[in-house]
Amino acid sequence: MIEFVVTSDGSKTLYHAEIGEHYHSRHGAVQESKHVFLSMGLRHFLESQHPDAVSILEVGFGTGLNFLLSADYCRLNGVALDYTGVEAFPLSATVISQTGYDAYVSQGLWASFLSRYTDSLRTVQQIHDTCQLEVAQCEALQFSTVKLFDVLYFDAFAAIRQPAMWTEETLRHVCTFLKPGGIFVTYAITGHLKRCMKGLGFTIEKVQGAPGKREMLRAIKTS
Repeated sequence: MIEFVVTSDGSKTLYHAEIGEHYHSRHGAVQESKHVFLSMGLRHFLESQHPDAVSILEVGFGTGLNFLLSADYCRLNGVALDYTGVEAFPLSATVISQTGYDAYVSQGLWASFLSRYTDSLRTVQQIHDTCQLEVAQCEALQFSTVKLFDVLYFDAFAAIRQPAMWTEETLRHVCTFLKPGGIFVTYAITGHLKRCMKGLGFTIEKVQGAPGKREMLRAIKTS
């Protein structure tokens, strides 16, 4: 069972009763997404590399909020976006249409995303001229692609709820799709996570967390 919850910044998230976890922070769904993934991930990469195009892999596509904010930011800044999500249990377009995330992005992007979301679960969809989206409907360990990505958004449910997503095996697998110099970001930071990422050849950064969390992890792939 999934139910909507209004978070502290006024934006909605979903509560997944079977897992016992919210898709986004109750301290602010949009606020968290903007800080953890947009600011600490995408913007950090763009400001350090100044590319004309960026590729993002998201593990845990969920409601599509991280995609929408990233796509709108890239559109406004003239950056082409190639976005791939991984989601074992995708939400329906009907559920996503009720999130209210149209209030935070352009209406054209929102309409295009909703109309093409279901098809994106099967094949790459052109959301607009410089943005394409594909959502792989599979477990993280089953995901495979010939692409390599600039930024990896790791947005799985918390380790206490979904421990298999945070094992060294899973992290190693998804990080093989990240380019050398690429950025890994997640809302969490634990001793286990830091040790795993260091062991995988990443430089670890502890950076300020979103409201409700003191710190989060950003890691740069060095080998």
